Amino acid sequence: MERQDEDSYTNNLIGTLLAIFGNVLVSISLNIQKYGHVNIVGAKDPRVFYRTKTWWFGFFLTSLGEGANFVSYAFAPLSLIAPLNAVSVLTSFILGFIFMPEKSRSKDFAKRYGLSFLGAVLAIGGVYLSVAFGPNLHENLSAEIIVRHLVGWPVLLYLVLEVIAFCLLLYFYKERNANYLIIVLLLVALLGSVTVITVKAVSNMLVLTMEGSMQLDYPIFSVMFVCMVATVIFQARFLSQACKLYDTCLIASVNYILSTIFAVLAGAVFYLEFKNEDALHISMFLLGTAACFLGVFLITKNRKRSKTFEPYVTINMSNGVPTIHSTSPEAPPNFSGTFSYGALVNDSTSSTHLPVNVEQPTSCTGVPNEATDRKED
Repeated sequence: MERQDEDSYTNNLIGTLLAIFGNVLVSISLNIQKYGHVNIVGAKDPRVFYRTKTWWFGFFLTSLGEGANFVSYAFAPLSLIAPLNAVSVLTSFILGFIFMPEKSRSKDFAKRYGLSFLGAVLAIGGVYLSVAFGPNLHENLSAEIIVRHLVGWPVLLYLVLEVIAFCLLLYFYKERNANYLIIVLLLVALLGSVTVITVKAVSNMLVLTMEGSMQLDYPIFSVMFVCMVATVIFQARFLSQACKLYDTCLIASVNYILSTIFAVLAGAVFYLEFKNEDALHISMFLLGTAACFLGVFLITKNRKRSKTFEPYVTINMSNGVPTIHSTSPEAPPNFSGTFSYGALVNDSTSSTHLPVNVEQPTSCTGVPNEATDRKED
């Protein structure tokens, strides 16, 4: 028993280190690829980034990081790996703080980054509690065992409820045009719960195959592999649609919270990962997960939002040529002989009202003017 416990903790440690390593690499690779995109901004050919070494280096790191995340599911329980995605958000915050510092006074610095640093501390503490008190159940998930889990009534009930919820959300999203952020990310989280179930199954069967027990010729392996690829593709599609409508910082925090909740729930129902855990360990694990949620929310909440471009247009009445100005002119333009429309400054605390002469010359029927008198002459 002591030998088994030692092997279990060793497997947990290996899976945790692989997941942390993978999330750090993914975060670094995304920042490298973003740096490459910024350098080629304004290029006429939108496909030019495929030819840069920076983009391909980032792509290599992304593949390596996702591979480490994939293998980590074969060593550690699903519920233990899911909260570790907070490491990716934490790494992005650290990289942004180091490489893109902002000059500010001490008071402004504390106001600007105080909650972010508090979120980082909470995320680190939450990750530690999640790993220290996470489930320690390890099972050689062969094809027969996966099928046995799949046909159990709790799993069937869970999958039926998930399919019903997904269909209802998809109906409101497609037919009722209810493109609210919570609906889109709930669709992503429901697909993500299936993804993590299939990823753990596929990774375990691949490890058993490499150890000498062939698992690839079982039909359940093909079913799990197809479901894994399909759910990943649809998750990416829904996330891309959400990024077109909402801020990416808000998407990152809400998606992390919902995806982690459904992933932990899937691990508890499908693989019975909390079956042998006592109430203290479960409570501490949930406390650590909640700390990760709050930490990620605070980190992403204090990200600096980019200002939207709200131009104003002046049109010269003499030649009718429009001129587009920026939102914050250093000196007000001359409005003689012009009229304007649009927002000048996007500021909720102040408003600017420009005088616009909309009076038109009036003419009365039956009253001759100077031009009429000349014509009659």
